[in-house]
Amino acid sequence: MAAAACAFSAPAYAAGPEIVSGPSADPKCYTPWSDQTKYFKFPAKKGPYRIALANGFIANTWRIQMIQTAKAYAAQPDVAAKLKEFKVVSTGEDVAAQIAAINNFIDSGYDAIVTDAQNPEAFKPVIKRANAAGVVLIAFDNILDTDEAINVNVDQKGLGVYWAKWLASHLPNGGKILEVRGVSGTSVDKDRHDGIHETLDATGKKWDVVEVYGKWDDPTAQKVTADAIAVQKHFDGYTAQGGDTGVVQAIIDAKQPFGPFGGETENGFRKFCAKYSSEGLKCASGGTGPAQVAVAIKVALAALDGQVVPQSIKLPLALAEDPNFKDGVNYYADQSDNFFVGNSFPTCGINFTAQEIMGQSKENK
Repeated sequence: MAAAACAFSAPAYAAGPEIVSGPSADPKCYTPWSDQTKYFKFPAKKGPYRIALANGFIANTWRIQMIQTAKAYAAQPDVAAKLKEFKVVSTGEDVAAQIAAINNFIDSGYDAIVTDAQNPEAFKPVIKRANAAGVVLIAFDNILDTDEAINVNVDQKGLGVYWAKWLASHLPNGGKILEVRGVSGTSVDKDRHDGIHETLDATGKKWDVVEVYGKWDDPTAQKVTADAIAVQKHFDGYTAQGGDTGVVQAIIDAKQPFGPFGGETENGFRKFCAKYSSEGLKCASGGTGPAQVAVAIKVALAALDGQVVPQSIKLPLALAEDPNFKDGVNYYADQSDNFFVGNSFPTCGINFTAQEIMGQSKENK
């Protein structure tokens, strides 16, 4: 009701940012999604700025680390100098609550809002309100189904393609695969799933893919993997969107032989990949690190400065493959298994140490 009231009380909708010619102000960092991507130019505002992060649920370690990374980035001296206020709110899985939070930030006069959206389609009214109020709205990770706000993301479908190519290269005759999916109904889960299946199907080989949902969470993924092994008895290879450390632990507990594994970027998973490579765990680890929130904030600051930015920005994947897992380089033996590695975007001048991130809290700020 609050969201609806805000929508009806909004002023007449403005056209939003000006659509201009490219390139962007920083082509190496702000890479357009395609040659059809349009470019935005917002009216320049005088800083320092008030920026908010409107997160949804915070039910797994990726989201927790994302919040911590956002705070770590906002605390860096050159970023902090541009900020009057940085606010973080997590609203849970209720889409209406997240939209209401964004409306509240708009009404409170924030200059920019970054969000990991709970639903790609439900935000259209609030996007129009943001544009009407001159507020820069940026979605990352789970993005918005719109060309009226800025989206920052990696190629989620391409990530599924990457994992499937790894499996196909190590199982040239096909085989039985366990696919541990994410959260049912989300765009990220669907895109990755589609990439996996389209790539495997294109090989022309016979694949028997058993699907379970691990919710990108180690304990959940470990349980559903253990259950699948108990029923199916054997798998030739594995792929998981998250909770990969739990998947490998279930394989070990069941005393199953290892196989090729296409998975995410959890530190614990990469530890296992390094430790058990000689025993057959041949891994390709790639994903979308939580540090993409820092890119979203960087883009927000650029837009507020009046710089030209693409409407849809494509980020590179963080990749590591067997036999090139190196402690201190692409995984960290002294850090938590739940820590996501790949927190560097060199083309954007963004890089974090584990200590910077883990020193921050996950609570609302």
